[in-house]
Amino acid sequence: MSGGTRTVIRLVVSWAGGWRGVVPPRGYVNGALEGGRPPSWLRERGVGGGSSPLVVTVTKFEEAVTAVISSLGPGDVVTYGEVAAEAGFPGAGRAVGTLLRNSEGLPWWRIVGAGGRIRTPDPSRQIRLLTDEGVLVINGRVVTGGPG
Repeated sequence: MSGGTRTVIRLVVSWAGGWRGVVPPRGYVNGALEGGRPPSWLRERGVGGGSSPLVVTVTKFEEAVTAVISSLGPGDVVTYGEVAAEAGFPGAGRAVGTLLRNSEGLPWWRIVGAGGRIRTPDPSRQIRLLTDEGVLVINGRVVTGGPG
């Protein structure tokens, strides 16, 4: 599509701080609400009534970055800059951070700052999630490699 955007359906969920877009899981095609209620994958997250469909625009950047981050598996760790470059937007590492702050359902803990630095508002949670996946974190940095 020209213009760098495409239209997708997201659910907008009411939460204590306002409204937030929730991206459906990979493979979710049927955008209709089940009997006026959110679909089961959303109810399992503890979301009840009050959801309504909303048409939003997704940029090529958002689509590409989301694809890169979604492809990361347990134990994979990359920097914000590496995600941006892999998505085809070198130099846009800060924009990757903004996308992660405003998205749900992405493995945000697998993205770190340059040099492996933990750069989130909740570093202890990110460190716990990384170590649960077998990643070594020392003094707030991901340790890669090892004695050769």
